[in-house]
Amino acid sequence: MKYLGIELPKPKVGVFGFTGCEGCQLQLSNNEENLKDLFSLIEVVDFRLISSDKLGPYDIAFVEGSITTDHEAEALKAIRVQAKLLVAMGACACLGGVNHLRERFDLDEAMSEVYGKHKIVSGKVRRLADVVPVDIELPGCPISKTEFEWLVRQLIMGSEPQFPRYPVCVECKQRLNTCVMDMGILCLGPITRAGCNAICPRNHAGCWGCRGPVEEANYESLAEILREHGFSEEHIAERVSFFNAFAGAPFLPMLEDS
Repeated sequence: MKYLGIELPKPKVGVFGFTGCEGCQLQLSNNEENLKDLFSLIEVVDFRLISSDKLGPYDIAFVEGSITTDHEAEALKAIRVQAKLLVAMGACACLGGVNHLRERFDLDEAMSEVYGKHKIVSGKVRRLADVVPVDIELPGCPISKTEFEWLVRQLIMGSEPQFPRYPVCVECKQRLNTCVMDMGILCLGPITRAGCNAICPRNHAGCWGCRGPVEEANYESLAEILREHGFSEEHIAERVSFFNAFAGAPFLPMLEDS
């Protein structure tokens, strides 16, 4: 493969999934418009959704899903050993994601209710970075096809990927969107990292924080704004904890009490 007359390497790529819905992997396999062009840039040697081949080692491993069992942790460690670069792909891999909601409940009681006497092995929800070193985090729920393609091109060119450092609110302003909070819709755009083109706010859903916190997020200011708009403490606490995106942040007292 050549770019501007320069011969570029064609990296060997593996795509893997752990506990999750596989939505991020489906974003890649369903990308019909650009799939041929994308696969001309890389050599896919392990991707269960499209091929039975398993031909590590890998120049780049894209890994979706959170880690919930010791078996998954060991499998992830084996991938890490074989991969020059490991990319956490999606909110579950980067943050714990929706899966982390189960930490609110008594897991043994829930397992008994759902599965009865059938034994299910499952433990605490962990991000990939809780188990192995992660080189790059590609956020979103699910990831953006366009952003994935951009990241692949950056890695092939040997460039260091620069993700947006500003909040989703900036993208809303750029699109001349009406602020959804003025419509009575709770939105975490002021504290969430941009890069999604404000897809949820522009569809009147409000931001849920799936891309993780923006640098130097002003949590106290957001709390004040949300209260001024009449959102309850319970509603706010539920939203900010949905993807586990803001865990450990010096956020609102309501999170400690919820």
